[in-house]
Amino acid sequence: MTLQETSSGVALWRQVADGIERGIADGRFAAGEKLPGEMEIAETYRVNRHTVRRALATLAERGLVRAERGSGTYVEAARLAYPLRSRTRFSEIVGAGGHEPRGQLIDTSDDVATRELARELGLKSGAPLIRIESVRLADRTPICVSTTWLSATRFPDAGRVFANARSMTKLLVHYGIRDYRRGTTKITAAIADAADAARLDLALGRPVLVVDSTDVDTDGKPLVTKRSRFAAERIEFVVESG
Repeated sequence: MTLQETSSGVALWRQVADGIERGIADGRFAAGEKLPGEMEIAETYRVNRHTVRRALATLAERGLVRAERGSGTYVEAARLAYPLRSRTRFSEIVGAGGHEPRGQLIDTSDDVATRELARELGLKSGAPLIRIESVRLADRTPICVSTTWLSATRFPDAGRVFANARSMTKLLVHYGIRDYRRGTTKITAAIADAADAARLDLALGRPVLVVDSTDVDTDGKPLVTKRSRFAAERIEFVVESG
């Protein structure tokens, strides 16, 4: 296939991008599939690699593909339906969608309760906390980055436990809490900062959905509070009543 600048002024990189997009739309490139390498695409369309890079960058900005450093470029999966209910569990939601849920620990550290965190956790301002930073994935695709706070008194050594369990549900089970529910949920929108963009494999300037939530035990006592930043182009929230 040889591309030429047309009388309508359609640039070569746009023609390459449109060709790849058609391949995604008609199923030649399936969701989650790795695209051919830059050299192969360049040979297919008889263009240089700079043109291919610009085409792929445009598709990435539109959320159609995702570049993984050292691995290649992948077709983005369809948006994951993510129900918001009284019992919200990332692993169950992702598994029900036919994907493999994964968790990765970014960092864990000691913290102290600000007035807002103290209110959410039912503690006094300045109370010792454990802060956990993590990223959650569906198969290979990062879905959200979360910052979680727990009482260091009630959950001593929670950072080490999470590092081994890679699951907040399993962490709570470790401390004898086998059931819990969502107490509050607040959703806002923001632009991913540099750190979150890197962890979520997003281009700078892409939107995230910010979910501030607090989970409580069966008696209504706060357990954990967290701020999760979801890649907006990979998720759709479904609010369930009842």
